[in-house]
Amino acid sequence: MVERAGRVEGKVAIVTGAGSTPGPGIGTGKGSAVVLAREGASVLLVDLHPDRAEATRTMIEDEGGKAEVFGADVTSAADCEAMVAAAVEAFGTVDILVNNVGLASLGTVVDATEEAWDRALNINLRSVFLSSKYAVPVMAAKGAGSIVNISSISAVRGDGTIAYSAAKGGVLAMTADMAYSHGRQGIRVNAIAPGHITTPMVASVSGGGAQADFGNRMRNEAGLLGTPGTGWDVGWAAAFLASDEARWITGVTLPVDSGVLSVTPLLMAQYLRAVR
Repeated sequence: MVERAGRVEGKVAIVTGAGSTPGPGIGTGKGSAVVLAREGASVLLVDLHPDRAEATRTMIEDEGGKAEVFGADVTSAADCEAMVAAAVEAFGTVDILVNNVGLASLGTVVDATEEAWDRALNINLRSVFLSSKYAVPVMAAKGAGSIVNISSISAVRGDGTIAYSAAKGGVLAMTADMAYSHGRQGIRVNAIAPGHITTPMVASVSGGGAQADFGNRMRNEAGLLGTPGTGWDVGWAAAFLASDEARWITGVTLPVDSGVLSVTPLLMAQYLRAVR
């Protein structure tokens, strides 16, 4: 049997939000970083909480992978510039950027505060702008690179998180424009729109006991597959889009959502009645 080379063997990746909120399961950033390392990449693990990224590093190194930790606030231009410089210093270049940082909060256009609006756009959208701003020139200088932006199905479906939804919608718009602007420099830019996955961050705000169990069942049943989604599912998708196997894919949004976006609520209700 011939052993398969990793999808991103020998490449260098930056993953923002590469730590994981304490709790059961795995976050999308940690999942993406670990999968990229398993597929052969050296990974710079960027997080506002370096101790969380250190846990990711330990997991990667225990499996024989390569990773370094960089503490940064990716809403800061100086931190993002330093982040890219750190990747180049540690590993020689930047081939892959996964813009994963995100934070949601409830609120309609009426009751959301200006502070919540500004915070959501800073964390979810400004971070993508600034991280890409400094990574793109490194990629362009060698004529190759892949950027994967983590958006959300909230960008295209209402869920009472007006600021988060607007920011994640902006990520989709940025993805299309960046793909247009940098394609001839050899840089591919794609987005992932996770659905109702369960991560430690979701668990931390969903309560415990019966309430959490009910929320998990609802998330599972909302999708056509009826099975739970996790940060690993986003990580596997990110590794594919970052790899040369996706060499002719750019400017797209890949839903990782168990089919939620492919069916209307009415038909989903009918479907659930039919299969029970």
